[in-house]
Amino acid sequence: MQKTSEQYDEVIKTCRNLFEKKMKDYGSAWRILRLPSLTDQIFIKAQRIRSLQENDVRKVDEGERSEFIGIINYSIMALVQLEKGVADQPDLSVEEAIALFDKHANATKTLMENKNHDYGEAWRDMRVSSLTDLILQKLLRVKQIEDNKGKTLVSEGIDANYQDMVNYAIFAMIHLGVTPKS
Repeated sequence: MQKTSEQYDEVIKTCRNLFEKKMKDYGSAWRILRLPSLTDQIFIKAQRIRSLQENDVRKVDEGERSEFIGIINYSIMALVQLEKGVADQPDLSVEEAIALFDKHANATKTLMENKNHDYGEAWRDMRVSSLTDLILQKLLRVKQIEDNKGKTLVSEGIDANYQDMVNYAIFAMIHLGVTPKS
């Protein structure tokens, strides 16, 4: 499990670096996005990955890697929105946004470590296409919870679903061997 932790950290480092660069370019304009908008952005990314996995022809020169990074970053943004609420205007400095990113990435990693312990790293025997399908399933669940105004009878909340999407996307990136070199 030590290897998983190190690989996980490498993927998060890549995602965090992109998040920080985009914060410097655009500020925290994403803070105005409501949760359904973030969910739809993640859905678009997951659908594109599925399309890339099923089709031989690509008309845009971007692969699964960038889409999985998008899923991770948008899911962490959604976790921030759940914590802070939606803003009317950009309201976070780069430093504040990075601190929130780190907070939610760390909490999500802790969840992964706990589940990974209990499941015995079963994800290592899964296909990337199955991880993509699980992300899409989580998205459909989140959409239903959103349509139900956040109410569930017996199910985990939206936050747990976003965390699972982050973890599935990181596992997919590890499988693809696209953990960056230091």
